[in-house]
Amino acid sequence: MARPRSFDEDRVLDTAMRTFWANGYESTSTRDLCEALGLDRSSVYNAFTNKRELFKRALTRYMDATTTDQQRILDDDELPATERIRALFARILRTEAENRRDGHGLGCLTVNTTMELAGRDPEIALMLARDTERRIASLTTAIRDGQRDGDIGSTRDPAELARFVNAVIAGIRVAAQGGADDATIEAVAATAMDALA
Repeated sequence: MARPRSFDEDRVLDTAMRTFWANGYESTSTRDLCEALGLDRSSVYNAFTNKRELFKRALTRYMDATTTDQQRILDDDELPATERIRALFARILRTEAENRRDGHGLGCLTVNTTMELAGRDPEIALMLARDTERRIASLTTAIRDGQRDGDIGSTRDPAELARFVNAVIAGIRVAAQGGADDATIEAVAATAMDALA
């Protein structure tokens, strides 16, 4: 009879997610994970098979949480579309400020993984592409609403504008990780909002 797990899987996944987010996939060793999680190697392997499977679970958890949060903000049809998009940028800026260490942000686990693994890991690339499509869909809907209501003046295709906003968000994440200060990334967000007007 198998022994029951003696740890909280949600807590373990959250801790693993933060560890991978701070260090990247390649730079996080199994030993690093065991120390962060407070588990021995056999417990980690029994629960998650290997480091890659634990990473996939942690990445999925991160994407589900962040994309669901983005969709919640963008689907709030009580607000005009520009206010929804402005609220999304405010959330991104707040997250970057909260995660700043020694003048550098953590960036975004999704963006970081795209840069580190997407070009050489087809399975991870597919996971990232599916998540991107979810985010683009909610942005496209909000932008289309704004164009219909006269809140967004740009006549470009809503999906093109959504990809633009998504790319700006990724750029903000990378800039913060590289050490750009709050004023700099706030100006980037404000410029993107101007482009929608």
